[in-house]
Amino acid sequence: MISALPLLVLLAALLLGVPIAFSLAGAGIFGIWLITDDWNIVMGIVGSTPFSSTAVYVLTTAPMFVLMAYFSASSGLARNLFTAAANWLSHIRGGLAIATVFACGIFGAMSGASVAAAAVMANVAMPEMRRLGYSEELSAGTIGVGSTLNILIPPSVAMVVYGVVTGTSIGKLLIAGIIPGIVLGIILCMVILVWVNLVPSHCPATHRVGWKERFNGLLAIWPCLLLIFLVLTLLYTGIATPTEVGAIGAALAGIIGAVMRRLTLSGVLEALKMTVRTSAMIFMILIGATIFGYYMTLSGIPREVVRVVTELNPNRWVVITGIIVGYFIVSMLMDELPLMLITLQLTFPLIVKLGFDPIWFGVVSMMMIAMGLVFPPVGLAAFVVSATANVSLMKVYKGTSILTIALVLTALAIMIFPQLVLWLPARMR
Repeated sequence: MISALPLLVLLAALLLGVPIAFSLAGAGIFGIWLITDDWNIVMGIVGSTPFSSTAVYVLTTAPMFVLMAYFSASSGLARNLFTAAANWLSHIRGGLAIATVFACGIFGAMSGASVAAAAVMANVAMPEMRRLGYSEELSAGTIGVGSTLNILIPPSVAMVVYGVVTGTSIGKLLIAGIIPGIVLGIILCMVILVWVNLVPSHCPATHRVGWKERFNGLLAIWPCLLLIFLVLTLLYTGIATPTEVGAIGAALAGIIGAVMRRLTLSGVLEALKMTVRTSAMIFMILIGATIFGYYMTLSGIPREVVRVVTELNPNRWVVITGIIVGYFIVSMLMDELPLMLITLQLTFPLIVKLGFDPIWFGVVSMMMIAMGLVFPPVGLAAFVVSATANVSLMKVYKGTSILTIALVLTALAIMIFPQLVLWLPARMR
């Protein structure tokens, strides 16, 4: 009970609205003191953790991917992607919604943060879909669920953090998300087509764009496609490390924006400022989680959980199903990074003991986090879409609840066919 008391302190702090980094650090410090009864040990851990937990070379990958995302957003590349896709698909019923999925997926290959993608695409796609008579439920739902592609398709900041915390190859994790991301995109488009054909009133208008406009749209996005090709090729071949890939991607995104005369000096400074803020937030959460991790190790809770589950000798698929359901429930109440950093200390040793592949589990956990981002009561991506596009939160949830079918089907496919995740990483150099 003494060992478990800090868990209650953590829960109370979160419910009171204390920032997640300080909630984790505070609960961890309290737990270490309860177990050791020695403030010298506590202060030694608190003094050394900020450096030891962040001075990790591979962790520099995250700021590079974040900078790449902000350069891409400041350059208006998402608008080019949406316009090009809309020009080719607008004659299909639900074509603009499918174009939004396409734009989210490609923008995801240049960013890696689902909440940021939701904000960008809400500004880009929502006005056009409103103008052509698309319902707010379909429009907002598509943007919300489409933005979750960013957590799977590389570069994914959440994948980088998972790799750092668990010691799993970041390069293989990033590549592992490609096929599941494509599968999710395809299934999401199919669900949209079924929805709009069953209830045509959600998108009454279609229009055909001329061939000249279509090809002009493609010309506008070729720099984006080149950037994505280079990033994925460098990751897959192993020519560059993930950190080097992130730096190259950020530099190219900045160059593309400058050449297209869309990335101004003020845009560069704003992107740098936002990168520093986002990276500082990630590092603060990581520091708090590391302190909390010391408490978890000293308490022996993860070890005891593994021992109890092993002695019960249950079917391992029953255990993984319970973990997945737990992830889904908690992800509705917490952002992706804190969720991972808190839960992995319990779940990762267990799934390794049960013989599951860490890379496969990484992608599965991303799928559960993706569902939580758009599902009530506290889907963060849904909140962002609602606030950015000025849409009722209930309408957003109505749309995302229907389109979450695509996330569920993709998660089931990954569980039934693990090679959807493992095939590409197994062929990396």
